[in-house]
Amino acid sequence: MITNINQLDFSKQYTYADYLTWWFDDRVELIKGYIRKMAPAPSNDHQSLGSNLHRDIAYYLKNKKCQVRFAPYDVRLKRIKEDTEITTVVQPDICVICNPDLIDKRGCNGPPDIIIEILSESNRKHDLVTKFNLYEEAGVREYWIVYPADEMIEVYHLENEKYRLDKKYLEDDIILVKTIEGLKIDLKDIFS
Repeated sequence: MITNINQLDFSKQYTYADYLTWWFDDRVELIKGYIRKMAPAPSNDHQSLGSNLHRDIAYYLKNKKCQVRFAPYDVRLKRIKEDTEITTVVQPDICVICNPDLIDKRGCNGPPDIIIEILSESNRKHDLVTKFNLYEEAGVREYWIVYPADEMIEVYHLENEKYRLDKKYLEDDIILVKTIEGLKIDLKDIFS
């Protein structure tokens, strides 16, 4: 059992089976076997945006098949049964899972339908490049990138295994969520 992050070798590759033995307070993700230490607690703006998005999505999904989750929540992007074969575990800010078979007692085992990441200075490149590519490769149908300072959300849809930018939504737009029929997100309520 690992009780201090300093006991780990950041140049070594690990699996989800290893990850499950780590008992320390630091939040980490496992990206293709390599440890990525996550930023400390998010800013107030980050928390507010995440809460507003989660609230509106959760309200719409009440008594529906899809479920919404927020960080910290482990998402094993590729559906693999053996913990020793899983090498990527992420903790997106928000995810929506419409296949109940992907949800187990430890999180989500397979690609969620929607993932939402809220940018901060410490995670900008990670969310714009690394996670963008991971989510695309894993088959996440819709990826939202939230830009708090610009009051903007970019929405990408997976088409032919590649993300295509649907639109850059600004603070007074309404997002008509394609992956979840009938769900509308009014950005005035999100960025207020």
